[in-house]
Amino acid sequence: MMSASLGPLTFALVSFATAAAAQVEPPLPDRTIAALANELSGDTAKRNLEQIALYHRQRGSRGFHSAAELVAKRAQEYGLSSVEILRFPADGKIFYGTQRSRPAWDADEGDLLEIKGEEVRKIASYFSEPIVLAEDSESADVTADLVDVGEGAKQGDYEGRDVKGKIVLVAAQPGEAQDLAIGKFGAVGIVSYAQNQRTGWSGEDENLIRWGHLKTFSDHKTFAFMVSLKTARAMRKRLASAETIRLHAVVKAGQHDGFYEVVTATIPGSDARLKDEEIAFSCHLDHQLPGANDNASGCATILEVARTLQKLIGNGALARPARTLRYYWPPEIEGTVALLNAHPDFASRTRAVVHMDMVGGGPETKAVFHVTRGPMSLPSFVHDVAWNFAQWVNRETYRFAATGESKYPLLAPEGGKEPLRAEDSRFELGSDHQVYQDSSFKIPAIYFNDWPDRYIHTNFDAIANIDATKLKRVAFIGAGSAYVLANDRRFGQDAGSPPDDVASGADASGEGKLVFRRVKEPRGPLMVFGYDYFLAHAEAAGLTTPKLLSYEGLRGDGDSYTYEALNFVDGKRNAQQIDDALSAEFGPVPLEMVLEYLRALEKIGLVQQTP
Repeated sequence: MMSASLGPLTFALVSFATAAAAQVEPPLPDRTIAALANELSGDTAKRNLEQIALYHRQRGSRGFHSAAELVAKRAQEYGLSSVEILRFPADGKIFYGTQRSRPAWDADEGDLLEIKGEEVRKIASYFSEPIVLAEDSESADVTADLVDVGEGAKQGDYEGRDVKGKIVLVAAQPGEAQDLAIGKFGAVGIVSYAQNQRTGWSGEDENLIRWGHLKTFSDHKTFAFMVSLKTARAMRKRLASAETIRLHAVVKAGQHDGFYEVVTATIPGSDARLKDEEIAFSCHLDHQLPGANDNASGCATILEVARTLQKLIGNGALARPARTLRYYWPPEIEGTVALLNAHPDFASRTRAVVHMDMVGGGPETKAVFHVTRGPMSLPSFVHDVAWNFAQWVNRETYRFAATGESKYPLLAPEGGKEPLRAEDSRFELGSDHQVYQDSSFKIPAIYFNDWPDRYIHTNFDAIANIDATKLKRVAFIGAGSAYVLANDRRFGQDAGSPPDDVASGADASGEGKLVFRRVKEPRGPLMVFGYDYFLAHAEAAGLTTPKLLSYEGLRGDGDSYTYEALNFVDGKRNAQQIDDALSAEFGPVPLEMVLEYLRALEKIGLVQQTP
């Protein structure tokens, strides 16, 4: 219904804008669109996804190595160039920029049994379902009673409960309870029923088991098993009625020196001047088994893009792009930080990244597909290129779903026929795109992702929930976007810099006139996996935790505010202008919180005042 307040001219402009959006066309000739649409195969992508999802792909593990070898083999079979598995030592001591390398972790056995007289009942088995054993668990052979401590993440949860020598049942992630339960109160192990990221479907399925994590660098090593809400509720009911539950835990697992492994391959560019520049495809190969949508889907989709472009270039259906196309399959975030620090030449050559993390969720997952824009600190046209393709796919696939007719329905024989309905979404954290777009690298990244996904990080993130048609459509958007960017001449302009007339000064009065600039080392975001660079150095400097880290704004949390606050530090903005920029992006934030955080960054040597 049209509002009565709209005049004829306003209505005409709105109608024109709507019509223009509906008629958006991808910036490629029809013969190129047809070549991509005909060759891309969602079913081939899903076959590769099924193979990747056979492995329990924890960082540095045997399962990850097997998955990496599989991807490298496929890349070679598809005719890609420079196929290799790069290896970066990870022992807990070596640093790659802001990332403290995490030792590899492997497990051979993990059984949780209940002993009741002569009866022995198996509750959880790593062999049957690897997700039940929390990452970074250590070997143990323990028989002990179970004690319910509620959430288990704060000291009050343990008051009046004797947990010494016992196994604790907690609602929190094991790592959140570890130092209290094991270190302070003397428990010998953890059973967790931590729930998944909150969505509209949270708690509806009591059989979900969430992927669990212990702290990589805790001094209080232990083991933890993950159980479903259904299992935990039955245990809690029995314990509440004063019944004793005696458990036997057998674990053979642990950390060891290993490697971050990153598979890489290329399609070389053709232009003598531009071929040393690269448009990169990124995903993350690590995850628990099956980890189908998160993130075998992204890994298999960029592999399908590589296969398709290599074949079409090889048979002359597509001209070789001016820039080189490069593909990466790393461990999430930590592998990318290691890669870009160990190989700064990769970072300097990369002009843009197409990152895929969860791109295949079918109707059962309740997933919504997003084309996520970059942060305001790094404006770039690359996101508009991707959204152009996504709008066109939205239109073509909706037309087919609604009428049964479309020139480009982009269907997979084994997939669905629903329209894509991609969303143009504001910047959010959560995957490797935040590494590339950190101000120490300044590489624009297009982020393709599903959210919500009712099965993310659970045993139900299964192959059966992946839609081959969606894989094909996302592959088309990614392939088209990268092909356009690989031939675009606009790169090289410093689109992320503020206007030249930004005021500067060095007034430390607290009135918001402090001017900071980023110190070049270390490179990478401060929030990485298993290690918090800021908190570690702030604690060493005797600083209290800045309030900005826990601030909740209209459109972002403390992680978002602190990430962008550091990104906006560029030697041209003062604290007031950084506060204004953060408020525009995520919602109002008190200036004193921004000042407190910037001063903390200065004290740990990450920023400094411009003289």
